[in-house]
Amino acid sequence: MKRTLLVPCTLAVLAILALAACGQKTPEPPASSNAGEAPAAPPAAPSAAAREQEAREIAVDAYIFGYPLVTMEMTRRVLTNVVAPTGRQAPMGQFVRLREYPTAAFREVPAANADTLYTAAWFDVSREPWIVSQPEMKDRYFLMPMLDGWTTVFAAPGTRTTGGGAQKYAITGPGWSGKLPPGVSEYKSPTAIVWLLGRIYSSGTPDDYKAVHALQDRFTAVPLRGYGERYAVTAGRVDPDVDDKLAVRSQVDQLDAVAYFKLLAELMVTNPPTAEDAAVVARMANIGLLPGHAFATDKLDPAVLKGLADAPTIAREKIAGWMTAAVEAGDSRNENGWRVTTRTGIYGTDYLQRAFIATIGLGANRPQDEVYTTSVADAEGRPYSGSNDYRLHFEKGQMPPVNAFWSLTLYDSDFFFVDNELERYALGSHSRLRTNQDGSVDIYLQRESPGGDREANWLPAPDGEFILMLRLYRPREKDPSILDGSWKIPPVTLVP
Repeated sequence: MKRTLLVPCTLAVLAILALAACGQKTPEPPASSNAGEAPAAPPAAPSAAAREQEAREIAVDAYIFGYPLVTMEMTRRVLTNVVAPTGRQAPMGQFVRLREYPTAAFREVPAANADTLYTAAWFDVSREPWIVSQPEMKDRYFLMPMLDGWTTVFAAPGTRTTGGGAQKYAITGPGWSGKLPPGVSEYKSPTAIVWLLGRIYSSGTPDDYKAVHALQDRFTAVPLRGYGERYAVTAGRVDPDVDDKLAVRSQVDQLDAVAYFKLLAELMVTNPPTAEDAAVVARMANIGLLPGHAFATDKLDPAVLKGLADAPTIAREKIAGWMTAAVEAGDSRNENGWRVTTRTGIYGTDYLQRAFIATIGLGANRPQDEVYTTSVADAEGRPYSGSNDYRLHFEKGQMPPVNAFWSLTLYDSDFFFVDNELERYALGSHSRLRTNQDGSVDIYLQRESPGGDREANWLPAPDGEFILMLRLYRPREKDPSILDGSWKIPPVTLVP
């Protein structure tokens, strides 16, 4: 802001000096058009209250705009804060190879799935590209989506797009131009941060786990300078200030306005906004928040600082409320108590939708690869509670229409798995569901087992409120299809 304010003044001084040097007088202000009238008074400066309110409104929008980038960075810090790969963590540039489905103890990323084994890595492509080698996958479903720092899926190699053959591809950063080795394709990231959040389908049996493990072990990643050579993996560095225990969402929530915007400004240096973001970037400059510049609070108007203080709380309330407001905005539709959205993976300037998805399902895919639907209440609009028993009924021939597979997951009210003795968090295509005599299928959602052979169709619920998510992997794109609404999820009903 300082530069913007000084430039016009400097130009004015130069103009006056130039006129004086030419022997000219400085122009007089124009006379009033009406003789005898006093010159018009300059407009009154905005009051402190008005400046505070304007700053608050801008800061709320800026918080929502930056929420995915800040969340991605905090997630990256937690998931890479190790010396060597272990469990769910791996240093930058090295693969995490989860060997089994996440459990209820997994709380780093909300709305995790229990259908695929994650094979994931974080990269910094600001200095040079990274080259990923992928084995032949044959007919096994897999997806290797690449998210930029703003959670946009800028590339999605996988069964649908590239097939099951072996591949080598380079992930290049913004502004990089150079020559890649023969046989290596390029995926260009618009940001320095890249999260390759790979998923490989597994039925969950010991034999199938073993088969997927063999595929996971053949994924490799090396920087361009190490390609074709005996690349020595660099040990990671542990930062003792990074909290590996507290959920990332809670860590983001704990940042006050100043800390949040300082981090956002820092991250935007190598993870720049897009040209589409010009309008919001221009507004953010009014509170001293500019990409590539430190967020200098000591130079801000006290009224502006006061307006920033409660912006995070207001912004988080708007993000949380988007589950309902998104229906009116057209970003999702309400069908039989289910919220269906096909606005994931690519967001444009739909900042609230992007922030909301980052809150409930960081790492969401493009709808052609996966559709996520959520339900928080039964067919009568009553929030789900473990004190009740529920049923989801699929008529014969009306199971979710997919080209790959589907799953129904039950989460607690914070979108994390519910601990239970069966360690069962989802049911779906890989499950041995019991079929009724008429060919229909019932899924039971309740705290206690329904008993007998019905237990095969039971998803354990917590004591309190819970949330359902139905995922359709590679949904059909023609009737019947959830993408165009020609197939609808049946309602969840209360069992008397």
